[in-house]
Amino acid sequence: MKGCVRVRFLDTRPLRSSQSFRDLWIGTSASQLGGQMANVAVLAQVWDLTGSPVSTGAIGLVTGLPMVLFGLLGGTLADTFDRRAVVRATTVGQLLAAAGLCALAMADNRNVLPLFALVAVGTSCSALGAPARRTFPVRLLPGDQVAAGLALTNLSFQAAMLIGPATAGLIIARWDFAAAYAIQAVAVAVSMLAVIRLPAMRPEGVDAAGGRRRPERGGWRIVLRRPTLWGSMATDLSATLLAMPIALFPLVNEIRFGGNPQTLGLFLSAVAVGGITAGLLSGTVTRRRRAGLVQLSAAGVWGLALACFGLAGPLWLALGCLAVAGAADTVSVVTRGALVQLETPDAYRGRVSSVEHVIGVAGPELGNFRGGLLASATSASFSLVFGGLSAVLAIAAVSATNAPLRAYRTPPAAAKPTAPGVADAAAAAG
Repeated sequence: MKGCVRVRFLDTRPLRSSQSFRDLWIGTSASQLGGQMANVAVLAQVWDLTGSPVSTGAIGLVTGLPMVLFGLLGGTLADTFDRRAVVRATTVGQLLAAAGLCALAMADNRNVLPLFALVAVGTSCSALGAPARRTFPVRLLPGDQVAAGLALTNLSFQAAMLIGPATAGLIIARWDFAAAYAIQAVAVAVSMLAVIRLPAMRPEGVDAAGGRRRPERGGWRIVLRRPTLWGSMATDLSATLLAMPIALFPLVNEIRFGGNPQTLGLFLSAVAVGGITAGLLSGTVTRRRRAGLVQLSAAGVWGLALACFGLAGPLWLALGCLAVAGAADTVSVVTRGALVQLETPDAYRGRVSSVEHVIGVAGPELGNFRGGLLASATSASFSLVFGGLSAVLAIAAVSATNAPLRAYRTPPAAAKPTAPGVADAAAAAG
């Protein structure tokens, strides 16, 4: 029937058509699993040391600020040097930081400041390499498979969210925090091996020595001059800065469910269940060309679901709200990622990806800090409900003022990803 939405399962063409993408996906999946386990370990360890929602919220500040500072620098590196080399070097830094967290936990450290310092170091290295890493799928895949590739990557992330927190809870209960950090270090090493196998990925216009001719601030200007780009990023920022709930999970768990650490893991796993469900059905959205409208709708559902989580009493209802939020987040992330990469010329993808990375990663961390502060002054329920509804209103404002984003369509299957051309260079140069 014309006009009906056809439900499609996961599109696995990228894994079948590209060996390099398959290697990247395997390494990224391992790193994501280790990262989720480490996130739970850090959250639980900070709560164990301080018992303060402000301190757990400060994890967002410790990670968010390096994301902003080093993520933007990483974009310039990605548009200047071989992107594979950038990711390789920064992954070594992440490996050293994970090893440091393990050593600190084995030494029975009781001071939260060294813990924060190592988290900041690992986040800084991740932020430096993230813009270059984000450009890999669009270089390894045909244009009509980019969204599917991002959906596969997001599915592995959601699987890591499902398996990682629950596994971390069991490992921490049996062997303490050091074991979780050790697993993260091994996972980062696997990711390192996968990156080494990738082909060289110099930006278009860059020679082997790193020389190029380009406007220094072109990436920023392309974002500001293209409503589809700034609108998509503003939508994500509205959703994450105003309605991020992770820092409030320990407090909600303590007040409503007796502080059971396994319940804390279930919160994160519920988000992952929703994300995995949406990922398994991602062919429904990755083949739809109205990416802007899909992202706006999904971001609005995210805010409403988290507002409902703030009011949910029974555990089953709270987990259901988080599952809906996780599904909406997956749809929003996949559509935004494809839109940004396809709309950006390759010569500027590193810098534009750095802006997307700062908003996509630092936004949630700063949102967690905001949520923790508001909850400490009011309550967890008020912080969740107010944040969720505020996010919905902000997203509605973006939609109302950005017609190009609402009408945006991704290129058809026969089209290739956007390449740097005369018009784009002129627009970037101003």
